[in-house]
Amino acid sequence: MGKVITSAAMSLDGFIAGPDETGFEHLFAWHATGDVEIPSRDPRWSFRVTSASAPAIHAMLDVGALVVGRRLFDLTQGWGGGHPLGAPVFVVTHRAPDDWAHPDAPFTFVTDGVESAVRQAREAADGKDVGVAAGDLARQALDAGLVDEIWVDLVPVLLGSGTRFVDGLGEAPVVLENPEVLQGDRVTHLRYRLKK
Repeated sequence: MGKVITSAAMSLDGFIAGPDETGFEHLFAWHATGDVEIPSRDPRWSFRVTSASAPAIHAMLDVGALVVGRRLFDLTQGWGGGHPLGAPVFVVTHRAPDDWAHPDAPFTFVTDGVESAVRQAREAADGKDVGVAAGDLARQALDAGLVDEIWVDLVPVLLGSGTRFVDGLGEAPVVLENPEVLQGDRVTHLRYRLKK
């Protein structure tokens, strides 16, 4: 069975988005600054990273299913009906959208909580890892004991305020093992296992 991983690109001061959903040009610049082209499973997107960052992208692309919150789904407009990773997406929401323009897309709207969404994502992932979006959803998954690893793509920028990677944990402290570290260009990839 695959692991459940929460991950995000994060500023040095702990934000995955700046004020009013800004800062993405800094957080994701490393996706397009290298000479190694890595296509995603969706032909609309590809990555151009350094050889040092390529393993991080390959690991991300190997995720078998994703769990995201409604806020991220709305912010990205549902990625136009297909997530860049090409994996099935389980959207945790209080209410499924009435006007979803892509009813045949691999999106499932889960109205009974993060535990149900992770369970369904594990089934869909067929033994591969499941990714859980950062932010409030990561907090919920951590509080429920569902997360095995945390992946941080640490970007050398200070955003000052915005959306934190994880905020308001109810079950703190969460103790992590020492990280695996990959040094890229304008990003440091950190992979932590939760200490059991």
